[in-house]
Amino acid sequence: MSDHLPPARVAVLGPGGIGGLLAALLARRGDQVTCLAPPATAAHLAGHGLELRSPALGDARVAVEAASRLEHPVDAVLVTVKAAQLEAAVEAVPAGVLGDGLVVPFLNGIDHVAWLRGRYPPDQVVAGTIRVESTRVGPGVIEHASPFAVVELAVGKAPRERVQELGARLAETGLDVTVRDDEAATLWSKLAVLAPIALVTTWVEAPFGEARAGHWEEAVAVAHEIVAAATADGVELDEQAIVGMLEKVPDGMRSSMQKDAAAGRPIELDAIGGTILRAADRAGTKAPVTARLVAALRERSG
Repeated sequence: MSDHLPPARVAVLGPGGIGGLLAALLARRGDQVTCLAPPATAAHLAGHGLELRSPALGDARVAVEAASRLEHPVDAVLVTVKAAQLEAAVEAVPAGVLGDGLVVPFLNGIDHVAWLRGRYPPDQVVAGTIRVESTRVGPGVIEHASPFAVVELAVGKAPRERVQELGARLAETGLDVTVRDDEAATLWSKLAVLAPIALVTTWVEAPFGEARAGHWEEAVAVAHEIVAAATADGVELDEQAIVGMLEKVPDGMRSSMQKDAAAGRPIELDAIGGTILRAADRAGTKAPVTARLVAALRERSG
């Protein structure tokens, strides 16, 4: 257990690749973690706990509490479901049970933050992003493959000291954590790197190295269109820096969207691609390559 912050009560809504990673790291740190999942998954986690396989952060086997609905107030709820599951998933977290707990979504896209503020007290919803390759490979078994795991939290409308405390707690688990002031910039910075990778790898049906070798122009074009679209939300992004990050992405990187498409699961096309197209519309800018990739993927995924 940490010598620093005392244990907190943390609920993780959706203990898959991202949620399972966060739940395992916090439980190993000594926090009281409750995984919120459908009944069969919750029963498995309650009986067997979580197994984390991570060359970067260390392997762990930890016990967690598990339930299909939050029954008591917590200090924070980490929301780690996919965008399309959000509306149904939050039924497991009644606003009346939450207490003064922070609600921290680690979802792709932008629009979910305002949606959650319509359901929970606005000053308790804290925008978060995570850059990591982490996959649930079996019930309660999480593989963290990337050498990095980078978290950003934005203070937004919440009390700064509470967001900073949560950031410090996550940092104590080994995550690379930054607390920022500008919520829109935090969300757009993540999307600017994620979207070119997700859209192009899923379109090409290959890891990013292969996609980059044959379709670098599309990846750069999507980044360019995002920089223009983000101005709708008052965000100035550094296009050169984004392209530089895309050049450094490991060849073997597969996006979660690509993995979902390959497995026949719904893909986060609206949260990732649709967000860019709506912002471009608001900004009065053009996004033809993003539109072409979104249309192709929409047709392919039915």
